[in-house]
Amino acid sequence: MLAIVDYQMGNLRSVQKGFEKVGHIAEITSDPSVLAQADKIVLPGVGAFRAAIAELRRRDLVGPICDSIAAGKPFLGICLGLQLLFDVSFEDGQHEGLGVLPGQVLRFDVPADYKVPHMGWNQVQLRRRPPLLKGIDEGAYFYFVHSYYVAPEDPELVAIETDYHQPFCAMVWRDNLFATQFHPEKSQSNGLTLLRNFAELPLP
Repeated sequence: MLAIVDYQMGNLRSVQKGFEKVGHIAEITSDPSVLAQADKIVLPGVGAFRAAIAELRRRDLVGPICDSIAAGKPFLGICLGLQLLFDVSFEDGQHEGLGVLPGQVLRFDVPADYKVPHMGWNQVQLRRRPPLLKGIDEGAYFYFVHSYYVAPEDPELVAIETDYHQPFCAMVWRDNLFATQFHPEKSQSNGLTLLRNFAELPLP
């Protein structure tokens, strides 16, 4: 079973519909026991880091998420769901994340003629090719909307980069864990291909 984490932050139904479009059922759930039983987990998210991590903890969802990743089950984070994986975010203060990946979440520091949030279609450059990019060409475009980006301590975590005044991490990959700063559910055919690839990953 493929589970989408419901913590009241994110466009859950659009992610679910994305999987449906490529022929896969995804269950939206806020039940820790359901997450613990899931074969694959998707952590989407739109909104503020501090409120998101607090809600995950309040709902007792941190344990099942981290346990699933540690057990080698496929995991996909989307946008805020990527940022939450890191040690610390500096969005409106300093807030501790899940600590699954070493690194920080930082606000764009760009010239005045660059708007923040960064919003729209960006072309990506592959640093490595994870299985989620099967069938997706180098230089593909994906849809972004965010004011903060992740800065991993380990550059080997970076699978995709893109540029907004300067290069930044657009996707991380470590073993069974994948997470994107862009929104695959809003990225038309390339995004749907990525969702299909995730849904069809073999189980450990």
